[in-house]
Amino acid sequence: MDAVSIFIAGISAAGIPTALTGLLIRRLEKKMEKKETKREKERATAEQNRQKNELLIIKGIGAAIALSEATAEAVQRIPDAHCNGDMHAALEYAKKVKHEHKDFLYEKAVDSIVE
Repeated sequence: MDAVSIFIAGISAAGIPTALTGLLIRRLEKKMEKKETKREKERATAEQNRQKNELLIIKGIGAAIALSEATAEAVQRIPDAHCNGDMHAALEYAKKVKHEHKDFLYEKAVDSIVE
């Protein structure tokens, strides 16, 4: 064999493992990208579910306060029911908290819009 063919054979021998290594690395990168994309989608779905849960909790609190107010006002209208000061105080407190909560949500909504 002459020097040129030995040189070409040497370069070919060195190039094949390098090419194979490059292909394997690229394949691993693709797998990692797919996994990361899947994780991002899962995180986005989890965040949407968390937000929906928070909204339902807020609605549930509002519904509970509304029901409490309606019940307290209905009981106060019963002529034979002798409501003590606790009923009146609890009703006023429920209304106060409801308005504070509503004001807080409005404030956060405005903050969210402005950002």
